[in-house]
Amino acid sequence: LQYTRGTVTAFAPFDARADAEALRKAMKGMGTDEETVLKILTTRNNAQRQEIASAFKTLFGRDLVDDLKSELTGKFETLMVSLMRPAYIFDAHALKHAIKGAGTNEKVLTEILASRTPAEVQNIKQVYLQEYEANLEDKITGETSGHFQRMLVVLLQANRDPDVGVDEALVEQDAQVLFRAGELKWGTDEEKFITILGTRSISHLRRVFDKYMTISGFQIEETIDRETSGDLEKLLLAVVKCIRSVPAYFAETLYYSMKGAGTDDDTLIRVMVSRSEVDLLDIRREFRKNFAKSLYQMIQKDTSGDYRKALLLLCGGDDE
Repeated sequence: LQYTRGTVTAFAPFDARADAEALRKAMKGMGTDEETVLKILTTRNNAQRQEIASAFKTLFGRDLVDDLKSELTGKFETLMVSLMRPAYIFDAHALKHAIKGAGTNEKVLTEILASRTPAEVQNIKQVYLQEYEANLEDKITGETSGHFQRMLVVLLQANRDPDVGVDEALVEQDAQVLFRAGELKWGTDEEKFITILGTRSISHLRRVFDKYMTISGFQIEETIDRETSGDLEKLLLAVVKCIRSVPAYFAETLYYSMKGAGTDDDTLIRVMVSRSEVDLLDIRREFRKNFAKSLYQMIQKDTSGDYRKALLLLCGGDDE
């Protein structure tokens, strides 16, 4: 699958050795020329960054990522190091760190497993096994519980029905089942929500959501909000939002990472880096439509220094 809605594309004319030399010069001796570092790393795509790292080792016998870690600090360092992570490993690495040590970062599990395609999830599982010699599903089930765990396991199977035509009778049936499992029931039959939201095709579920609204008078999100709570609620809502529109889901994720006091920089960095070559142009469009300001403006207002400069370059432009 070729993604073409990213803000970062292959840089041309590209010269990995020249870039490696410029980076070495920027980090050598007293003080670091951060501007050069951020300009190069945000304007090359991930495949090119890997070539630069390889040239860097060839020319200087040094590891580029290690040098970045020793020369940079704070959020700017985290962002640059994240940009250097091979694209195919990015999600597996994020998940590994979300389930490592004390406490699990449910937010990361939710964001990644709700938004990735079945093919992407299969890839993540394979990479996880190769890189960390561990089974991702076992790791996740070991750190989670209840219906939240079951929904994650369903998503990890990556067996969502393919999008081939919609059967209106089945749409009606699923909408009725969800209505009976939630609004019409004392207590909630979470299992029905998990099965239907986790396995039906995207186009089928979009029709189910419309039909559900007709039958019940509620948006499915309102019902999930009322009938479930905690991590399960957040996961089901993320799945529904991604079924409706992945870019809209990420626009909202970015908005809430910056809204209010303090910034959730981990989320801001993870989304900006992981979507920069996928659909950040679409995310920007949804952001402008839904939040009455541009992503560019919000980043500008909410961050500072070299960190801000780099994020704005990744953002790729304003949408006023």
